[in-house]
Amino acid sequence: MRPLEQILEDVAVIARGAGEIAMRHFAAPIPTTSKTTRSDIVTAADTEAEAYIVDELLKKFPEHHIVGEEGGGQGAASATAQYHWFVDPVDGTVNFANKLPHFCTSIALATADRQPLVGVIYDPTRDELFTAIKGGGAQMNGRQIAVSQTAELADGVVASGFPYDKHLNPDNNLKEWAAFLKKIRGERRLGAAALDLSYVAMGRLDGYWEKDLKPWDVMAGMLIAREAGGKVTDYHGGENPQHLDRARFVASNGKIHAEMLAVLQSVTAAH
Repeated sequence: MRPLEQILEDVAVIARGAGEIAMRHFAAPIPTTSKTTRSDIVTAADTEAEAYIVDELLKKFPEHHIVGEEGGGQGAASATAQYHWFVDPVDGTVNFANKLPHFCTSIALATADRQPLVGVIYDPTRDELFTAIKGGGAQMNGRQIAVSQTAELADGVVASGFPYDKHLNPDNNLKEWAAFLKKIRGERRLGAAALDLSYVAMGRLDGYWEKDLKPWDVMAGMLIAREAGGKVTDYHGGENPQHLDRARFVASNGKIHAEMLAVLQSVTAAH
């Protein structure tokens, strides 16, 4: 395989190309189609951008397996491919469909056992490109970034989200949201997991947690947050939540991580 630095350069170009597709659709009326629930939607931009990304990746890496949010597995067989790509063409589709300018394209390269190697997240509305290579730090538009220095949860601004089945599933993050609300400076629900993780990486957020996340939601952002000096675990402090297809993630600047875990575990203990 080529050096990761070269791969990152190629993927950055692909992510920007997907962003151009998204912005072209964003300027026009945006019809939606429901998937699993009325809250879980897809647009033509999702499918067109993913098709573009997958086509470009297959040209450059035909021996790799590609997992896309809309198209499933493509390329080399999952069981035999040494490297896997995880692609979310438009993370924040509900924002996108409602003309809220907070969405992104997320692309990550990982080993077959889901250890992320390269992460690229592109926000086309702000022209912000977040990138990371394992062991190489994290950047935004080529500039090194780092997590915040907030030392206590009480001074923190944290973000989260809610699962698509929140209407029917009692495990819907409402109790966790309420528990954090009493212990932090500010709480945000921005609607794009990849950008939440990127914002932890550059200190715009001090922490983030969410459940039922898929690998394409978080693989790039998890690497970017870690390479910026942050910590990413499951709700119990486990270091590899990306191994599960509907995992629970906690990301922070590291300094408030134990306090965030304590809040989440207090909710579990109370119910």
